[in-house]
Amino acid sequence: MKKDFIMGYEFPSPSVYLTNLLNTNINFINTNKYFSFMKVKIYTTISCVFCKKAKEFFKEHNIDYKEIDVGKDAKAARDMIEKSGQMGVPVIEIDGEIIIGFDKPALIKALKINA
Repeated sequence: MKKDFIMGYEFPSPSVYLTNLLNTNINFINTNKYFSFMKVKIYTTISCVFCKKAKEFFKEHNIDYKEIDVGKDAKAARDMIEKSGQMGVPVIEIDGEIIIGFDKPALIKALKINA
């Protein structure tokens, strides 16, 4: 291991610390185990059962998301239809990728969750 000497004391090189930190952060990003770095939106309505299942899935996997109730927001409903070509909910957007409905395998793949 490369070492630096400061005022007579021996320390590991700062590059060793940075390399270890970088490797740790890559681990967190790849597993999505603790943090979500992806931009996730879910278009919902208050009575949608599959929307509730999708939100439970996100919470179970510690995925941060923005919920948009298209029953209360006509502009958001138009945006959802334009993006997805669908009038039904849920419509889920993950970093620009659209997923129609509560499609668990598609969510796992898009979120890069190790299941």
